[in-house]
Amino acid sequence: MMNRPYSEACEQNRYVILDVIKPLLTSAQTLLEIGSGTGQHAVYFSKEMPHLTWQSSDQIQYHSGIQQWIDAANLDNVLVPLALNVSTDIWMSQQYDAVFSANTLHIMSKTNVHDFFEHINSVIVMNGLLLIYGPFNYQGHYTSASNERFDQWLKSRDVLSGIKDFEHINTLASTAGFELYNDYEMPANNRILCWQKKE
Repeated sequence: MMNRPYSEACEQNRYVILDVIKPLLTSAQTLLEIGSGTGQHAVYFSKEMPHLTWQSSDQIQYHSGIQQWIDAANLDNVLVPLALNVSTDIWMSQQYDAVFSANTLHIMSKTNVHDFFEHINSVIVMNGLLLIYGPFNYQGHYTSASNERFDQWLKSRDVLSGIKDFEHINTLASTAGFELYNDYEMPANNRILCWQKKE
């Protein structure tokens, strides 16, 4: 078997992310993760929240690695990944109690982000939660010098990517029928943005 993909960032941030999202998801039964990446978050959070059925998803090229983590974990409550490119794939018809996505929006283009929010209402139940982890700018400014360097690195790889502005993202969420529930400050100049579906 090939070596499983591994992200040091996932290994480091999973504990602090769990501390925030676990209390928010106590009554949730189903969750869709958009952009499961290596699969590390999916199996760790599923193990720590056994009441929750965790549906992984990502672009098809990442499925093999995600599946390796799922197979190794041997958990009943984490499901094989669904194919989801937010801009080109047909979104699933099922609705979930919550959606979680980590370190995805800064990888996406502005078009991808618009497509994400255009579809997100359809996959979350009324009063369900949308949880997004990652770096954000505020009022057009970086929150740290390290985030500025990270943004420059992202754009050197893909000029369409980059750290997104909180105000713009919050407007997209509001237009999609979500109300900001909380904005959690996280280590390493990251945030968890939590919205609740209201319409």
